[in-house]
Amino acid sequence: MNIASDSDDGLQQLMGLEVSAVSFVRDYVELHFDGPVLRALSDPLGVYGGAAWQFPAPGSLDLMRCYIGETVDGYEEDPERILGLQFGEHRFVIPLDDESSMGPESAHLVGVDQSGRTSPRGGMWIW
Repeated sequence: MNIASDSDDGLQQLMGLEVSAVSFVRDYVELHFDGPVLRALSDPLGVYGGAAWQFPAPGSLDLMRCYIGETVDGYEEDPERILGLQFGEHRFVIPLDDESSMGPESAHLVGVDQSGRTSPRGGMWIW
């Protein structure tokens, strides 16, 4: 398994990709990008269409589904604070601080392998 150490490489691969699915898996959220998958293991938050949301508050699931079809045009990483994706005026943030984390990981990104399948062989970034 290839675990990458430079998180910018992982976030950079999301630039220009469109969100193809938002999945709610028990106690975490996934953003799918027709290949790479970003898992938010701490409760994400953000702003969509001027409306602030925080998972799992009422209404947050509806707003998170709105990211489907949006294209990543920027990102931010502060290893002690946040991992954020920008979609024009919309923002999706995964908190990385100790108070927000529910375990040893707050987020991870699984890339695609040479065959185009989501696989740790395509790189795995852990925050």
